[in-house]
Amino acid sequence: MTPPRRLVPQAGPSVWTGAALTPADWMLPIGVDATAALAAALAALDGRPPAGPADAALPGLAPVLREVAERLEHGRGFVLLRGLDLERLPGPAAEGALLLLGAHLGISLPQDAAGGCIGRLAGPGTEAATPPRFHADPADAVALLCLRQRREGGAVTLVSAPALHNALLKSDRAALAVLHAGLPHRTGEGATAQIPVFSTASGSFVGRYDRAALPETGLEPAHDQALAALDAAAAAPGQALSLALHAGDVLFLNPHLVWKQVITGEAPESPGAARELLRLWLAVPGSRALPESFGVVFGPTAAGATRGGVPQAGGMVGG
Repeated sequence: MTPPRRLVPQAGPSVWTGAALTPADWMLPIGVDATAALAAALAALDGRPPAGPADAALPGLAPVLREVAERLEHGRGFVLLRGLDLERLPGPAAEGALLLLGAHLGISLPQDAAGGCIGRLAGPGTEAATPPRFHADPADAVALLCLRQRREGGAVTLVSAPALHNALLKSDRAALAVLHAGLPHRTGEGATAQIPVFSTASGSFVGRYDRAALPETGLEPAHDQALAALDAAAAAPGQALSLALHAGDVLFLNPHLVWKQVITGEAPESPGAARELLRLWLAVPGSRALPESFGVVFGPTAAGATRGGVPQAGGMVGG
């Protein structure tokens, strides 16, 4: 007989509540020098994608990017760079700048079957009536570059996964046990796999909550109750942090520690008034180990492995 899973509280800087944070806790200002460095590096590349950090040195930004990497894996799990001047990085240059920043943190991952590494996200728009849902990207780090933000409405809301774990440890241990045991996730072509919402691997905490991957109907009552408890904990006053991104902001997050949802506002009067974001997925060399059950999503699960992204014709990125 398998003994019951031992549920223990999580600790460290990744356990936070939005109410306890100030902008100084999550924002790193950058300015004209950073924009100029990115523009110069892009000019030197002459349209080539960066093969790695040595391919396009950013000496002035290197200390900032090292701080970003440290905060993602060992800090609060997210950080926002503010101050890029997009007027000096027009059109494709903004995509190139995001790829450059990513090259100094890890390996860019494909986001579609054709191998494209930049996703373009728009909103809020026609989905304004859609309830906000947590979404977990198949990556060790996610970068969002805000190209345009509407004047009113719309926010990116972040929540600490280990803080939610601790909240449920206090309020509903039965729900927490269900979330540790795993829920059926759709993995494509009608297949499902049991993937835990909360887990540990090699001693490190790992959280994964992708509501869209769960079946809409047919979950066991205990699963529905556990998810309701989790959503209630995330919605508790002061638990989450809502950010209105400004044009030129770059938000980095570690989806194993920080979960994201998009809160939409009313649909804009014209498409040009909508928010527009560029998204980059990264496999990072300092990443934590993942549970073996995550292999259906990520491929390799060892710490520091190249993993994640959309599977390509030859298999997963790290397969």
